[in-house]
Amino acid sequence: MPSRRPDSTVRRNGPKRTAVLAVGALLGALSVAALPTTATAAAKLDNPYVGAKAYVNPDWSAKAAAEPGGSAVSNQPTFVWLDRMAAIQGTADARGLKAHLDAAKAQGANLVQLVIYDLPGRDCAALASNGELGPDDLATYQSSYIDPIAAILADPAYASLRIVNLIEPDSLPNLVTNAGGTAGSTTQCATMKANGNYEKGVGYALHKLGALPNAYNYIDAGHHGWLGWDSNLTPAAQEFKKAATTNGATVNDVTGFIVNTANYSATKEPYVKVTDTVNGQTVRQSKWIDWNQYDDESSYAQGLRTALVAQGFDAGIGMLIDTSRNGWGGSARPTGPGPTTSVDAYVDGGRIDRRIHAGNWCNQSGAGLGERPATAPDTGIDAYVWAKPPGESDGASQAVANDEGKGFDQMCDPTYTGNGRNGNNLTGALPNSPLAGHWFSAQFRQLLANANPPLSGSGGGGGDTQAPTVPGGLAVSSTTSNSVSLSWSASTDDTAVTGYDVYRDGTKIGSATATSFTDSGLAASTTYKYTVKAKDAAGNVSASSTEVSATTKASTGGGGSTGLKAQYKNNDSSTGDNQVKPGLKLVNGGSGAVDLSKVTIRYWFTGESSSAGYQTFCDWAQLGCSTVKTSVSGVSPSRTGADHYLEVGFNSGSLAAGADSGDLQLRMAKSDWSNFDESNDYSRGANTAYADAAKVTVYVSGTLVWGTEP
Repeated sequence: MPSRRPDSTVRRNGPKRTAVLAVGALLGALSVAALPTTATAAAKLDNPYVGAKAYVNPDWSAKAAAEPGGSAVSNQPTFVWLDRMAAIQGTADARGLKAHLDAAKAQGANLVQLVIYDLPGRDCAALASNGELGPDDLATYQSSYIDPIAAILADPAYASLRIVNLIEPDSLPNLVTNAGGTAGSTTQCATMKANGNYEKGVGYALHKLGALPNAYNYIDAGHHGWLGWDSNLTPAAQEFKKAATTNGATVNDVTGFIVNTANYSATKEPYVKVTDTVNGQTVRQSKWIDWNQYDDESSYAQGLRTALVAQGFDAGIGMLIDTSRNGWGGSARPTGPGPTTSVDAYVDGGRIDRRIHAGNWCNQSGAGLGERPATAPDTGIDAYVWAKPPGESDGASQAVANDEGKGFDQMCDPTYTGNGRNGNNLTGALPNSPLAGHWFSAQFRQLLANANPPLSGSGGGGGDTQAPTVPGGLAVSSTTSNSVSLSWSASTDDTAVTGYDVYRDGTKIGSATATSFTDSGLAASTTYKYTVKAKDAAGNVSASSTEVSATTKASTGGGGSTGLKAQYKNNDSSTGDNQVKPGLKLVNGGSGAVDLSKVTIRYWFTGESSSAGYQTFCDWAQLGCSTVKTSVSGVSPSRTGADHYLEVGFNSGSLAAGADSGDLQLRMAKSDWSNFDESNDYSRGANTAYADAAKVTVYVSGTLVWGTEP
């Protein structure tokens, strides 16, 4: 990767950024950096953060300082979010753009950071941050949003200010992954890809704002857990190039890109690298990394930067990393690598990002403040920044009526069991959150407590180390043949109890904000054991409650799962192409309903290489692909006709006696898309209509109930 020259030099010969970096000369916190002795509006800097004193938003600062320990960070520079047209002139709760610029000059600052965020059909895959403009309102976006911003910034009174613009978070990444054919796709994203208004809007913003001599545009580029896979990275760079050359824009209107905007991905994972292996197995096979090329934002930013240069962006282009909420400190932070018993144990035990899934993005429980804003902390990185002001909510945990165009997204509900974008896992969201952008005191206090690097000095935050009291009186309030309802008495805490985690047989199954919970989708006539723990906003967790047992009632059909069997059909006649396409169906010929979450199906095949990586797809399922989960595992030692198997499971649901799952149209490919040789695969058949398949095996809670393994 090319290096960059010292960025304290202004760019005097056109828009190209040169490519040499002297990192040591550039380190320093933004909030204390000295003002440059000279500045010219006609010459742009390679890195606008060098020599900058960044603006501290008084509106955010006052809220932060009012929290216990908040004064330790209330002087940090954060971005100002212009998330609706009214924000340009100001609202009852926040000053407008001109007032911010005036305040910056009064502070003696010379750099102001803005989020440009009001595209037509905004955030097509996340309801919490939907905007005020419809999918076809491009003209309004241009004339009533971008043009007024550009007019204010062009005022000669502000010529001495460097204006950093973060251009439209989430928009272009959504076109790459959520606009058709994937588990996370939405019709709204498909609409925006078809009409081109994200690209046209971004292009217009780049062109209009890039024409200002003191403006620096950084395009949002998602995060490693979104675009880090081989299949996403180059398409993303191509999409960014397309937007940057649309509606009058050129690549010269782009100063750089920002990663991890308003997200929680770790800046650097100190104990897990994607090049690590455990017992000869690459950690990329772990459930958390899931074959991603990256596991943190620093490596992703560098890899993306290389891909962008290959698409025609300048070799000296710079990157920003949002470190506002990715510190992941506190007592849950690992202090070394995980155990080497398996790749999953190694990764889960050593990763500092403690989210349930990298697709979880809303008000994450356990998060902490990350690296403080700093200039040129690494090669190719212009700055660490706080793009998302800590303490501002990502979205409401329940529907809230509002006039800001912000909807309710279930990913902000801590009880929601997820969708295709987070692997159908619990959301990990904090309870009782307000609308996106509104102040969330409990979250801010948690961020202080879990800051990493830890806070120091007077009122340094992180002072809450007291766990809530243990929940008392845990009792079974009712049972059915497939559910158990629990209740308990409330815990107390020195600050506030924010929720309760419920455990079944030692495994966390859900969270509640009230003192009751119903566990559903269970097997009939089965005994389960439950405990509950209380937690507070600082991430402190109580000890477990007293354990209680509950036995579900017998089903009307008497329960049982011995009637399960698998059926198979061949959806691809070729034995030598680069994809395997089995059609599977699960049939319940027994007398009682079956809990699908306990059932797995295995399709056995040869991969021709013990080190090959695999990717799996659910193309269609009568149950819904969001209910189906797929993975590939190796077989060691290999067996006749099989050195791997495709395992199919179900996130939830019940299969009634006499019913079947319906068609499951599945597909898998090698990571390098090389060809298979299916001619000797154990489970493969030639039949193109569903028929009983003894070589496709079925398991209930890990016990073989149908078929014969190879």
